[in-house]
Amino acid sequence: MTRRADVDGVAERLTAQLDARLAAADAALAAGYPGARPGRQPVHTVYVPADRYEEDLVGRYGAAARQSIEEHAEAFAAVVGDADIVDRVRAKLASEPVEDLRIDFEDGYVGKGDADEDADVLRAATALAASRLSGRAAPFGGIRIKCLEPATRRRAIRTLTAFVATLVDHGAGLDGWVVTLPKVTSVDQVEAMLHACGVLEGELGLAEGTLRFEIQVETPQSILGPDGTALVARMVHAAGHRLTGLHYGTYDYSAFCGIAAEQQSLEHPVADHAKLVMQAAAAGTGVRLSDGSTNVLPVGDAADIEAAWSNHHRLVRRSLERGFYQGWDLHPAQLPTRYAATYAFYREGLPRALTRLADYTRHTTGGIADEPATARALAAYLLRGVDCGAVDETEIVSATSLGAESLQALAHYNRPTTA
Repeated sequence: MTRRADVDGVAERLTAQLDARLAAADAALAAGYPGARPGRQPVHTVYVPADRYEEDLVGRYGAAARQSIEEHAEAFAAVVGDADIVDRVRAKLASEPVEDLRIDFEDGYVGKGDADEDADVLRAATALAASRLSGRAAPFGGIRIKCLEPATRRRAIRTLTAFVATLVDHGAGLDGWVVTLPKVTSVDQVEAMLHACGVLEGELGLAEGTLRFEIQVETPQSILGPDGTALVARMVHAAGHRLTGLHYGTYDYSAFCGIAAEQQSLEHPVADHAKLVMQAAAAGTGVRLSDGSTNVLPVGDAADIEAAWSNHHRLVRRSLERGFYQGWDLHPAQLPTRYAATYAFYREGLPRALTRLADYTRHTTGGIADEPATARALAAYLLRGVDCGAVDETEIVSATSLGAESLQALAHYNRPTTA
């Protein structure tokens, strides 16, 4: 029988044994699930066909979005229902109308031959470099290449190589710049993309890890592999630090699942299933999520525009409530409702979030007993609100005494590792 005086010794020896036994599992957990990626996540990605991209596109999209509000002010006000949010949206469209821009060489770029694409790569990359150097580009950006299936593989790699080389030749940095890899069907394609990034970095004199990419989840094979496993989870861990996001592809995924065109939507049950799997696969890895798009555009007569705005506003809010803080936009007139729905999400939840976080950090008893994980979620929520312009940092400091650095430390807590 162990004497009471021996308890400390037994506990120390047993702890050492378990440290040795679990060392490999501890290391794998820390490497595979490092926690939330620090820094700002854009609220959307605007897709523009490569042949339509020009150096001043961001400014022109902002002007077009503001004009859509001016021409249909009453309809926009009715959809939004909050004058303060309308003012915030107007200010956003004037200062930073596009947060993330993807120059598209895939589905949005059709009917072009090799010579056309070669020319558009050079022209668009040169224009993007000029806009980045002049400060007129979106803060985040990238290109979508064709997929790595045999029929389009050569074209995809040629476009990627020429575009990156042109940016480098013009001295444009690659911070906040990613490549979208569409229609991924196997882990092998992800590993091939890793290889391509490494080779390009070596050939172009770029630091290791400079090139990063997103996986576009738009095939059922990426959700459910042939062995019955969630293949997207294996893709996430195979890609490692180069993978920044998983983007849901609304219409390709729906079509692959046999959904009729009229019912294809980012709120269809097949979409929700795919996104739930994506969410579980990415949790804790630092890989971010983006919802897809709606192809119902705010164009036509006043009634059509108001209906499209109402639909887009509802869908953006739906995505936010389900933990998808980014989505696709396809038209300048979608920008007003993107920001309006996003701002409403953060403004409406702000008072309770501030109260709950203040109670947690001050160890006071409020109406809700929040745990550390929820406190991290509250801090992340407030940071997202500040990043997009929905919330003023002064509002947070006034209510909680927490500034941006304190919120960052709380929101991006990482699992401790052993010494």
